[in-house]
Amino acid sequence: MGNIVIFTDDPGWHGKQLRLAFAGQGYHSHTVSLTECQFRIGCEQQPLLIPGFADALPDAAFVRGVPGGSLEEVVLYLDILHALKIMGIPVYNDGHAVERSVDKGMTSFLLHNAGLPTPLTWVLRDRDEALRIAGQELAAGHLLISKPLFGSQGEGIRRIEKTTDLFWLTSSRGVYYLQRFVTCAGDGFSDYRVFVINGRAVAAMRRRGKSWLNNVARGARCECVDLTAGLADLAINATAALAMDYAGVDIIQDRAGRYIIIEVNSIPAWKGLESVCDVNIAQLLAEDLINRRINRQ
Repeated sequence: MGNIVIFTDDPGWHGKQLRLAFAGQGYHSHTVSLTECQFRIGCEQQPLLIPGFADALPDAAFVRGVPGGSLEEVVLYLDILHALKIMGIPVYNDGHAVERSVDKGMTSFLLHNAGLPTPLTWVLRDRDEALRIAGQELAAGHLLISKPLFGSQGEGIRRIEKTTDLFWLTSSRGVYYLQRFVTCAGDGFSDYRVFVINGRAVAAMRRRGKSWLNNVARGARCECVDLTAGLADLAINATAALAMDYAGVDIIQDRAGRYIIIEVNSIPAWKGLESVCDVNIAQLLAEDLINRRINRQ
């Protein structure tokens, strides 16, 4: 029986679902934090040490979480993912995919570079220039979203609605990420989450937020929606633009009826999605990893 490592700091519900799915495919799986891994270079043993895999490296790695930390710590965690891939171990999603998506600036650039619709965005170092841009946008009647360059689940995101809000202009170690706010179609606040696996959109939901922030972790309500061709194609193309095995793609429909991609997640949750859609995401992920990345080697 094969072995798979699931990298996560919080196995929880998702870790349990993945372990059950891999077991159904005939694989043992072990949850390990990247903080516990290390390099040991120059001896006769394998240079990468992963708890629970002292004798041999796993058949594959499933990345369910990459811890935060200092620049050095995060680089080490990503180096471990890169090293596994270099050593011939399938990594799902791999380190490069995680790097591209965790960096909101690069995500926005890659989406735009692929010709995909994404909000007008500025990423810069100069605070005075960031304040000038924000003031100019407000004067023109546009609201702005300020986000930390690295972050998830809505942490650190603020909406800039008036000049006094500029006091809260969010920075991430002196880098400013500003995005023109997109007002959604219909009543209230909502957007869509589309789950993509191996170039196929497998499920979608609408997230209705209690405020303009539609994250499920922030209390947004999930609703099942039909997966239209327009939503599916955008999500698939966004996932391809960032070269991911799987992704959760967030899309908003503006007042003019246009779909706009607002985020691409390389480590998406799916508990909310499964609460409204009749689909077993963990099973689909396990099948894709094993059939496409292990069995075809």
